[in-house]
Amino acid sequence: MLGRRQIREKVVESVYSYYQNPLKFDVLEKNMFSGIEKIYYLYIYELNFLVALKELAENQIEIGKNKYIKTDADINPNQKFISNQVLIKLEENPERLFFTGQHKQLKWDLHDDLLVKTFQRITAGKRYQDFMKEDGYSFEEDQKFIGKLFLRYIAENEDFHEYLGDKELTWYDDIHIANSMVQKTIGFLKENEESRTLIKMIKDEEDKTFAAKLLRDTLNNWENNEKKLAERLENWDLERVSLMDKVILATALSELDNFPFTPSRVIINEYIEIAKVFATDRSNIFINGILDKYCKDQNRI
Repeated sequence: MLGRRQIREKVVESVYSYYQNPLKFDVLEKNMFSGIEKIYYLYIYELNFLVALKELAENQIEIGKNKYIKTDADINPNQKFISNQVLIKLEENPERLFFTGQHKQLKWDLHDDLLVKTFQRITAGKRYQDFMKEDGYSFEEDQKFIGKLFLRYIAENEDFHEYLGDKELTWYDDIHIANSMVQKTIGFLKENEESRTLIKMIKDEEDKTFAAKLLRDTLNNWENNEKKLAERLENWDLERVSLMDKVILATALSELDNFPFTPSRVIINEYIEIAKVFATDRSNIFINGILDKYCKDQNRI
């Protein structure tokens, strides 16, 4: 399972959205959980992309076998990629199969231009060609190869990001979360175990309650948290603090005040990482300083 950082991110996004375009709390909360649900759709869509690459490779092999004039490569094709144990486990995962069956729009067309171009880039690359030349079928090597392939051609592929943003607006902002989910899924696979379950952002009612309470507490205590922030600013006016920095700090202060069993250093570290995603390069230093000062003032452990 993922940690709660991704839930905190969605709360921060929702609070920021509220101060850009105020909505009733019930609507805001519903939109937040809808956004979390859409991340799971994106996660499955990315897993399906990896499976579709395997299917496309299989299709290419079949085309070669059916040529009228065949080369040695057509007659005896290198099947190392389509025999990759990680791709096979993802392909056979029952949860992925079931969810894709329920949501056909998440299945990739093998003629999709992005899929075909990405496949061509992969097969032309040195990493792929070196992998195909290696003897043997080590699970660890298969896992390492797919992890690097995913990072290079999907997670870091700006064309892929734009494609996703065009399909679903919220996906562009949340692709880093889905990428983390896919990377963890690849890393969690075991050679002698079936891949039966996938990752959920909201794993139980406790997570759902945490998200809803943190959102409500942050909105309800906004003015108080602004005062706490203003008291700890040195040679700086509150008006000069960016909205995003204020949102991150207000959410962190709400968690520090209303979730006493979570250690303060855990909370501070989580919001520093969130600042690295959403705010400026120097925001994480500023946010760390304010939160650290607040915890010392409150004797918050």
